[in-house]
Amino acid sequence: MIAALASVACAGSAPAPRSAADLSPQAQADELLALYDPIYVALYTESARAAWVAATDVSEEHTGQRTGADTAFAAFAGNAEVIRRARALLEVQDQLDPLTVRQLRQMLYLAASAPQTRPDLARARVAAEAQQSARLDGFQFCLARQGDTCTQPVTTNDLDRVLQTSTDLDERLRAWQSSKEVGAVLRDGLVELRGLRNGVAREMGYRDFFAFQVDNYSLTTEEMMALLDRLVDEVRPLYAQLQCWARHELAQRYGQSEVPTLIPAHWLGNRWGQSWPGLVEGIDMDSLVSSREPEWIVQQAERFYVSMGFPNLPQSFWEQSDLYPVPEGETRRKNAHASAWHVDLQSDVRSLMSVEPTWEWFTTTHHELGHIYYYISYSRPEVPYLLREGANRSYHEGIGDLISLAASQEPYLREIGLLAEGQEIDEMRWLLDSALTGPITFLPWSAGVMSHFERDLYAGELPPEEINRRWWEHVARYQGIAPPTERPAEGCDACTKTHINDDPGQYYDYALANVVLYQLHDHICRNILQQDPRACNYYGRREVGDFLRAVMSPGASRDWQEVLVEHTGRELTAEPMLEYYRPLMQYLEEQNRGRTCGF
Repeated sequence: MIAALASVACAGSAPAPRSAADLSPQAQADELLALYDPIYVALYTESARAAWVAATDVSEEHTGQRTGADTAFAAFAGNAEVIRRARALLEVQDQLDPLTVRQLRQMLYLAASAPQTRPDLARARVAAEAQQSARLDGFQFCLARQGDTCTQPVTTNDLDRVLQTSTDLDERLRAWQSSKEVGAVLRDGLVELRGLRNGVAREMGYRDFFAFQVDNYSLTTEEMMALLDRLVDEVRPLYAQLQCWARHELAQRYGQSEVPTLIPAHWLGNRWGQSWPGLVEGIDMDSLVSSREPEWIVQQAERFYVSMGFPNLPQSFWEQSDLYPVPEGETRRKNAHASAWHVDLQSDVRSLMSVEPTWEWFTTTHHELGHIYYYISYSRPEVPYLLREGANRSYHEGIGDLISLAASQEPYLREIGLLAEGQEIDEMRWLLDSALTGPITFLPWSAGVMSHFERDLYAGELPPEEINRRWWEHVARYQGIAPPTERPAEGCDACTKTHINDDPGQYYDYALANVVLYQLHDHICRNILQQDPRACNYYGRREVGDFLRAVMSPGASRDWQEVLVEHTGRELTAEPMLEYYRPLMQYLEEQNRGRTCGF
């Protein structure tokens, strides 16, 4: 690190370091940041470019190049000298300005992923994570066996199709059980990873890995869990009505005379019950966009933002992005997951999609450009490179999902010609399907089950033989769902969720994003546009763009809670989400009259 800093200084891009005794703490911090930033941006950009190539042209060669670039970035970010100097300066943070303190804390947060103060531990974690991913990615799921021989190998897509379409409970049970078999293969690896992740986090001064991840929000574990519990409690009355309606609907669908209090997991159309698709029939949104060209969908999403006063996307976006499916005849393979990229932390913004004329791609494209315009909004001199990211991890998803919601509003669809005169959307069926496949079923899963389980796993050092039992305790408590058969102690049904293995300790990001989006949407509709949040049109309203820029432009340079209170007038709450679904609550209470609800 010292050699790298010195080389940057000698190149003339920053002043040569002087003796620390000659400088005030603020001057020392300024000097460190002046040396750190150019290397950080260069290595970040190299890593992002390699990742882009690996995602848009999948090959072993490109994967290897990405690994090399990621390793170089991690070695710099976790450098022992960076850690030493940042820690020393934070010990006198009362003599530093707030923006400097935020940058130094971010420096240490980045270092905590692979601290070179314990390179052996960092290397062991990387290797163990790669092995765990290989176990999951390489597992052969099987729907039928003869002894130890699989006679019907299947993919997870095959299992999902069964759970989404089959009305045969025996077939559904086999598919659900097959989806959980990989858990036993993954359990010991997760336990090993728990030890390594906790070890890395403790090397950086955190109590455990979960506390390290929560620190992105400037909260303690206790504060985060209290926040999540409050949000779950706020949505619980509506969720209880939805769960009650769903179990009666499902019992009737499967010809069951007895309606269970807890929904059997294999009755639902999602392997984890995080979404309950297929319960509302007759909603066909694809027909609205099926006659449009994919290019129109992307261009209309851009027009949505431009109509609110945002700039046109830079020409480099159109030249560098990969927006459509790989043409027939090409052998190139690309990652199918939609994503937005801020390649150089400046003006190089790109999107990776495979846009087709479907409703999902229409809303997804609006969502992904939300990330792009978030990048553009905080890429300005007032926001240091280290803080060019969302106010916290949930804000980026929250902004993207906010625009997806806005793009689904009936007045917008009419204005751009997707809904013809006389063509109506059944609001109650729309709200019901939205609740079943969106935030109302998702919040208890994400803020409840996933977050409490991972807190127990890392902070509570949950014994291996207790993993499955604890998992299903949380599922019953928060989701009102039960396993269809007794689950083995040597299994790990939690491990079947990829995030537990390779995106750990931060699933609450998705929960908070859902809450943030409804709070922002409610404020925009009621206070800025004076419109009904269920029929609200942002299109062409520059005052909405001004509001969104004010929320997005600070990046991570300001506390996320301060930004939220300043712009919406209140702390984070699920109340706007509940108000959005208030007509549905009234409908469900009527539908459930005479039934015993709750679990």
